[in-house]
Amino acid sequence: MIAGVDEAGRGPLAGPVVAAAVVLCGKEIRGLADSKVLAAAERTKLAKRIRERCHVGVGLASVAEIDAINIFQATMLAMARAVEALCAVIGCDPLQVLIDGNLTPRGRREEWRWPARAIVGGDARERCISAASIVAKVHRDALMTAEHERLPHYGFARHKGYGTPEHLAALRQHGPCELHRRSFAPVAQCQLFQGLSLYGHTTRD
Repeated sequence: MIAGVDEAGRGPLAGPVVAAAVVLCGKEIRGLADSKVLAAAERTKLAKRIRERCHVGVGLASVAEIDAINIFQATMLAMARAVEALCAVIGCDPLQVLIDGNLTPRGRREEWRWPARAIVGGDARERCISAASIVAKVHRDALMTAEHERLPHYGFARHKGYGTPEHLAALRQHGPCELHRRSFAPVAQCQLFQGLSLYGHTTRD
């Protein structure tokens, strides 16, 4: 029983980082690929099939955790939580965990207890990792789209928290909200500028 693990959301300025762990089983799912090369509608369709036909666990690390322990450690934590959730679904530990990238949480997170192997480009090479990348991406996109309903002025439904020109403009206009990662430079710089403005300073002072 081999599990594939991948994450979504390491780079954005806002929102959690999400990881998924998937064990493929039953009927083959056609079209599995790195989530980044798939159109949004295709990702959503595949994620539904994966959840229906495979064993899936999802884990995330919050914005507060990202700011407290850094994005790398938060990603490792989300992966550990995803595999733990998968274990609850299948009722046992996987024999091995295949992880996209060049590092695994083994020896880096005390929560991690499973044999693991890192595979560079694994989201395009291993079907179980491809499935995990799709589930993680769709899950995180859904979270950010839901937050858009509450905070529409940031445009989260469109950019999902990534540092697009639209997002940066909204950040400068409205300042950071509770979803923004204050340990990330663009958010920290915006916060600093707002603080200086409150005291009557400008960039020319």
